Amino acid sequence: MSKTPYYITTAIAYTSGKPHIGNNYEIVLADSIARFKRKQGYDVFFQTGTDEHGQKIELKAQDAGVTPKEFVDNVAGIIRGLCDQLNISYDKFIRTTDESHEKQVQKIFKRLYNQGDIYKGAYEGLYCTPCESFWTQSQLVDGKCPDCGREVKPAKEEAYFFKMSKYADKLIEHINTHPEFIQPVSRKNEMMNNFLLPGLQDLCVSRTSFKWGIPVDFDEKHVIYVWLDALTNYITGIGYDADGNSTEQYKKFWPADLHLIGKDIIRFHTIYWPIFLMALGEPLPKQIFGHPWLMMNGGKMSKSKGNVIYVDDLIDFFGVDAVRYYMIHEMPYDNDGNATWELIAERTNSDLANTLGNLVNRTISMSNKYFGGVVEDKGVQLTPEDSVIDEDLKKTITGTYAKVVEKMESLRIADALTEIFGIFKRCNKYIDETEPWVLAKDESKSGRLATVMYNLVEGIVIGASLLEPYMPETAGKIAAQMNTSLRDFDRLEEFGLYESGNKVTDQPQILFARLDMKEVEKREAELEAAMIAAAQKEAEAEKAEEAAVDVEAKPEITYDDFAKLQFQVGEIIACEAVPKSKKLLCSQVKIGSQVRQIVSGIKAHYTPEEMVGKKVMVLVNLKPATLAGVVSEGMLLCAEDAEGNLALMMPEKPMPAGAEIC
Repeated sequence: MSKTPYYITTAIAYTSGKPHIGNNYEIVLADSIARFKRKQGYDVFFQTGTDEHGQKIELKAQDAGVTPKEFVDNVAGIIRGLCDQLNISYDKFIRTTDESHEKQVQKIFKRLYNQGDIYKGAYEGLYCTPCESFWTQSQLVDGKCPDCGREVKPAKEEAYFFKMSKYADKLIEHINTHPEFIQPVSRKNEMMNNFLLPGLQDLCVSRTSFKWGIPVDFDEKHVIYVWLDALTNYITGIGYDADGNSTEQYKKFWPADLHLIGKDIIRFHTIYWPIFLMALGEPLPKQIFGHPWLMMNGGKMSKSKGNVIYVDDLIDFFGVDAVRYYMIHEMPYDNDGNATWELIAERTNSDLANTLGNLVNRTISMSNKYFGGVVEDKGVQLTPEDSVIDEDLKKTITGTYAKVVEKMESLRIADALTEIFGIFKRCNKYIDETEPWVLAKDESKSGRLATVMYNLVEGIVIGASLLEPYMPETAGKIAAQMNTSLRDFDRLEEFGLYESGNKVTDQPQILFARLDMKEVEKREAELEAAMIAAAQKEAEAEKAEEAAVDVEAKPEITYDDFAKLQFQVGEIIACEAVPKSKKLLCSQVKIGSQVRQIVSGIKAHYTPEEMVGKKVMVLVNLKPATLAGVVSEGMLLCAEDAEGNLALMMPEKPMPAGAEIC
């Protein structure tokens, strides 16, 4: 019997830089759904990847001094590496620079042009480079980009446009007749009321002001604009062909069962993307879920504030499954979640170290202490109360799977995880109710004690089996310590499948150690300080670049003129202020085996103490001169900005005193 196909995607990550935890949340959420569906028996295809074209990347590559392809290769590698660190079980990692994707995008563009959906025109408006979006004056918020809040600049260029209004009524009808299409409902209402019902403007789908994009093959001064390029990855990645020769894989998995995306790009996925598909004559995805954001202390993350959290830093400190647990469990269905180091640590200590880790450790330790690790189902209840307690435990555990399925079907993933931890909490309560340490004191109650230990082990194995999609590494560790395998989902409503007489591990391993909050605060402070310092350095570099200084040009010289000048590296070994001057410092400068005295007008910018030890660039063969009564035998080279601030010119790398500058 063939499995039912299930196709899930995330938005593809933009390769402008390393993503923070808010960007990584989506991929963990999608991975949990994909793993859950596989455990349910579906034939799952899970696709993620990177969006690699656009003006922003072209500019960042220029700043970095590399080609755009080199730039995106590096960032895509970082993004994929983070996915692997988070134990993401993707089936395909697509890149929009993949040759197969680029060829199909060109074919899609040409097909839409040939059938009259795309036409050439010109665009004039206010352009936001970071968002790569044009806006009208009325769409701005306080004169700035409504999406990112940055400055916009007037721009005009020739462009191709897609006739969005041609398909608007058809899309409105689809949304009205398919209430599950856009979730949560608040996102659907936003799209209908703010965009579709007021009327759609035609969409710019090509650019000429930059080159880093997929060329329009019949008009190569144009490159295909971001959304027609990026959005089509959902079909090109599984074998769509615009000429009608799509693969069997495409026919099997399209339409997608779920596009999982952030709420900030819901418009592009619920309006532009369905309209593109309608124009191509392809079915629409079954559901698009716009998840909320993961915030930092209730606000957006910013490198300059030092409050950006990177997932690899968290994994290094907390471990991968603790990070996965927090990201899934703490994100509400329809409201923004919150992330801080302190909150992650508190959740790790309470839920993971205490509720789960301590339960597993206690159960294994007691099994070894009382029965040498052998777990047997004696089926003993000594009192009616024992029967009530046991039945309540079993009912809670075997009834959890159905509750989890219900939550997962409605994409309330955090609630599903809460239901699973209900098993572990119930097992902890069962220990308090049955008091194994009391039973162990009475040999006549050995059968009851064995039954209690069996019920605990069985409950933990069922809970771990349910936990696997969310925390796969932890679930595997629990099963290994219980000396068994994780259960298939079709066996989770049965209690008593753990093999009676089986033996748990001799030495329980700590799943999650309790964290010292002072150590957490220390690590967070270190990362915050490093981030702020890096941001300040970057800002200073940008400021220096922006504050370019034009100076009056001097007459041209020949190489022979230049060759007359002798520049060498000097090391300042002593320095003092010139007594009769407010501006001059007198430095003793070691150049090779010689020491020269050089007077410089830099007293307002450096103290004598700051000068000592610096390696500087020196014009050596300048004719000696007397300044304020002191002989100067050379010149220290400096740079000067528009405000008159001076900076000594120094070698970028360590160089010996006397090295020639050429």
